[in-house]
Amino acid sequence: QVQLVESEGGEVQAGGSLRLSCGASGRTFSYMGWFRQAPGKEREFVAAISRSGIITLYADSVKGRFTISRDNFQNTAYLQMNTLKPEDTAVYYCAARAGLGRPGMGTNEYDYWGQGTQVTVSS
Repeated sequence: QVQLVESEGGEVQAGGSLRLSCGASGRTFSYMGWFRQAPGKEREFVAAISRSGIITLYADSVKGRFTISRDNFQNTAYLQMNTLKPEDTAVYYCAARAGLGRPGMGTNEYDYWGQGTQVTVSS
């Protein structure tokens, strides 16, 4: 019954913007996050947010450009991506934590995952 579904990504020119959403169902979660994975590379942390939205974490590579948010009434998380760079090209995954705690950056700190959505940034 627990399910996370990302919105469709897309292709954008360098310097442009995209917004991803992640709809959750089946239960509520403590913290939620976004990860990304490029071909041949490890899945890497992008951003995370606490249930209240007060605590947020960002990878240094996206800080100042990306913003994570959530709507608990709709059980949805968002990732606003601005000033995109070609190095941001990857499959983006939504993730959620079922238990208590502060948001973290490790993949093993999350219990549920979406299927991923492709984001391509061209020059």
